Amino acid sequence: MLFKDRFDAGRYLAGKLKEYAGRKEAIVLALPRGGVPVASEVATALNLSLDIFLVRKLGVPGQEELAMGAIASGGVRVLNEEIIQELRIPDYAIAAVVAQEQRELERREKLYRRDREPIEVEGKSIILVDDGLATGASMRAAAMALRQMNAAEIIVAVPVAAPQTSEEFQSVVDRLVCAKTPEPFFGVGYWYENFSQNTDEEVIELLEKANHERSKAPA
Repeated sequence: MLFKDRFDAGRYLAGKLKEYAGRKEAIVLALPRGGVPVASEVATALNLSLDIFLVRKLGVPGQEELAMGAIASGGVRVLNEEIIQELRIPDYAIAAVVAQEQRELERREKLYRRDREPIEVEGKSIILVDDGLATGASMRAAAMALRQMNAAEIIVAVPVAAPQTSEEFQSVVDRLVCAKTPEPFFGVGYWYENFSQNTDEEVIELLEKANHERSKAPA
């Protein structure tokens, strides 16, 4: 089964999270950009607040698609020591990539939030949403950051995940909710009919719509 697009995947995923519907202590956090349309459908279906949680992959210099780690909101940095040692990546090269990605993380934070403050996560049940899990590096960094911010519970929710990554995440977070773990996996985009890249403008529009709808909802 293929998902029509990220919105379709979000509606399907929401059906697996019904027990969190309307819970005051639960929040939906999306990993931009691809996780935002998925999370917007989850938050709408469950009547929960929606916010973003930013993570940036740290690509190996010269092989940017290969992740040597990730950084996340809250100042968390996760490094893959095995890759770093195998490729003999020097500290100064790592620092340069971290600085570059930190600037981009801060740019997106300012762009997406405008003047809105982040939703408080301490003591809350966090439903952390993306459009899929391949290696899981970005999601792992996000989960570690939320642990440091004293979230009470971390639920990772994705439409599709690589079987091995799904298994690994069972011990990383409190709960993993995944619509399917196909074998062979092929990649996240393979399981969507439309997997076109989301724009910053689309992310901003979805967040503003969710914020507006929540502001109208009774307390």
